Amino acid sequence: MKTSLGSVLAGVVLIIVVAATVHADQSVEKEAQKVAESWLSLVDSGEYSESWNEAAHIFKQKVSLQQWKIALESVRIPLGKLKLRKFKTAAYTETLPGAPDGKYVVIQYETTFDKKKSAIETVTPMMEKDGQWKVSGYFIK
Repeated sequence: MKTSLGSVLAGVVLIIVVAATVHADQSVEKEAQKVAESWLSLVDSGEYSESWNEAAHIFKQKVSLQQWKIALESVRIPLGKLKLRKFKTAAYTETLPGAPDGKYVVIQYETTFDKKKSAIETVTPMMEKDGQWKVSGYFIK
């Protein structure tokens, strides 16, 4: 069976495009992860107002500063101090349930607190209109 040079070149171009796309996604995920971890450090240190200030516009539209402080005080304080946070996964997506289409990275961490030995934290940065990543969601299981 003969393979034409054109077929081989088309296959090589496809491989290059796929590799470039995978690399771009990983770069985006790393950038969003840095933002998530910086934001988490605010939450970890009890700087709840600052974490709200640094959150995405959509986050601040749905949750007032007062609601955010009350929610974190009721959830995070009983867990005790952070002992360990280990990166688990990051996945880029442009759609999320209950959220407008956009650019999101859903990041999960395996986390240990003083009073909760095993938790999963999910942090979801999104790309704002100005091109900056900001946290749009935070959940602990």
